[in-house]
Amino acid sequence: MPFGQIVVGPPGSGKTTYCRGMKEFLASLGRKVAVVNLDPANESLPYEPDIDINELINLEDVMARLKLGPNGALMYCMEFLQENVSWLSDRLAEFKDTYFLFDFPGQVELYTHHASVSFILEDLQKRDYQLVAVHLVDAHYCTDPGKFIAVVLTSLNTMLQLALPHINVLSKIDLIEKMGKLAFGLEYYTEVMDLSYLLDHLRNDP
Repeated sequence: MPFGQIVVGPPGSGKTTYCRGMKEFLASLGRKVAVVNLDPANESLPYEPDIDINELINLEDVMARLKLGPNGALMYCMEFLQENVSWLSDRLAEFKDTYFLFDFPGQVELYTHHASVSFILEDLQKRDYQLVAVHLVDAHYCTDPGKFIAVVLTSLNTMLQLALPHINVLSKIDLIEKMGKLAFGLEYYTEVMDLSYLLDHLRNDP
């Protein structure tokens, strides 16, 4: 029974850095780990992927052949992966007794209303993969009440769409003091306490 993490989040939230660090951490514990890069736009990886979507389809080729922009081409790549999900399952089957880290693209619409990622995850679960979603969000959103509420709603939508056990992670927390002043203590944001407390700050937000 394979286990794995589905690592998602907006562009620049640190998904790829997280996958590298998590792989190093698990490897230090003696676990067999494989990182699966499913982001065709991820050109400079800080790790060597064990499985790479670019083996199946390349973003730049799609952009050139179909005359699509980056976002449209990425959506096409994910739909192509959905149609060829057996390629992914076959590649995963090559790794025995391995913990998987799936590095997904950062386009939010893939996790809020587009169906391809949900289909891919459902297929993996049918093959008895036990998965958890790790949703990374840049901690600087905590300094802006409006953006923080938007991120909370996006996270909730993602939880509903992916239908997996879900962990929300504030990334780059070590830099938060340089990003601005928080209206409340950090625990307020990590526990997502009563959002009505932010109303006064929203009214005063230019």
